[in-house]
Amino acid sequence: MFLNGRLVMCRPMLSVVIPTLNADRSLARSLAAVVPGAVSGLVKDVVVVDGGSSDETVAVAEEAGCNVIHARKGRGLQLAEGAGAARGDWFLFLHADTELEAGWEREVHEFIDAAMAEGDIKRAACFRFKLNATGMKARWIERSVAVRCAVFALPYGDQGLIMSRRLYDEVGGYAQIPLMEDVDIVGRIGRRRMTFLRHVALTSAERYSRDGFFARAARNIFCLTLYYLRVPPQVLSRIYNA
Repeated sequence: MFLNGRLVMCRPMLSVVIPTLNADRSLARSLAAVVPGAVSGLVKDVVVVDGGSSDETVAVAEEAGCNVIHARKGRGLQLAEGAGAARGDWFLFLHADTELEAGWEREVHEFIDAAMAEGDIKRAACFRFKLNATGMKARWIERSVAVRCAVFALPYGDQGLIMSRRLYDEVGGYAQIPLMEDVDIVGRIGRRRMTFLRHVALTSAERYSRDGFFARAARNIFCLTLYYLRVPPQVLSRIYNA
């Protein structure tokens, strides 16, 4: 609830689940952006699920006070393991290279409050997509994502995903697949239950810069098309990471 314009929580309710693999360069920023949620009382715990990092990822997470668990590499598997270890009534699934915009916790709290007040906790939400890069190519990618979300109500995992434990259990949770786990679970949630929040999820542009903005975007679309043509996720993962 809000008291004199300030966010006041009766009890923590949100678990943040972050899958990691050699993410020490970005994880600290992602975790720092989560801190206001913990300070406000919204965030109950942060679960970092590491897939076998060889860098300082685990040390960064432990230093930040996260609950660190270990799992086999694979984002779908790691997210499923993290949900199993989380203690909150609601989940925020977040990528390790994604930094939430200041004030995110207020909007998420409003979303959860509204859902609970309406007795409609079988809803999910995500943030707006933005890349941490300058230039027209980055803005073109962002506009393309905005169009995809507006037309198909299809956010990707780098936009975060907020949902109640009840909805997560109802749709069967994350599939233990190496790629397209985000598209898979959003499809089972359904477009009518998806809310697009105002706040931004600022995502690393490293992969776009390395592979080329248009080339990476084309590869993403190609993998998505193959997914809908029922190409096995293991094959898609090899194409995506080639």
